Amino acid sequence: MQISFESLETPALTKAHLADLLFEQIGLNKRESKDMVDAFFDLVVEQLIAGEEVKISGFGNFQIRTKAARPGRNPRTGELIPIDARRVATFHASHKLKALIQGDTIEDEGVEMVGR
Repeated sequence: MQISFESLETPALTKAHLADLLFEQIGLNKRESKDMVDAFFDLVVEQLIAGEEVKISGFGNFQIRTKAARPGRNPRTGELIPIDARRVATFHASHKLKALIQGDTIEDEGVEMVGR
């Protein structure tokens, strides 16, 4: 099975586009498609807020990283300003995703995936 993204009108893949792809290519109705996409992202966000790592096999890992407070500088004025400590979400692509991005062909459970 290979999912086609040729129906995308913009270069960005949005939640609405994902729901449309589920509707067109999997056969879910539009409401189910939208609810499934929303539920997936809600779950990812909830896990990240709770400080949990989110691992998606063959795609990558999302993590929360705590960045320490540090001095910063306003690039226009050169004025020193403090940057508060904060939590940021990070994403690390899997080796499989990196290979696909480079154009390598990967066989995975009978599904051939080809990078662009």
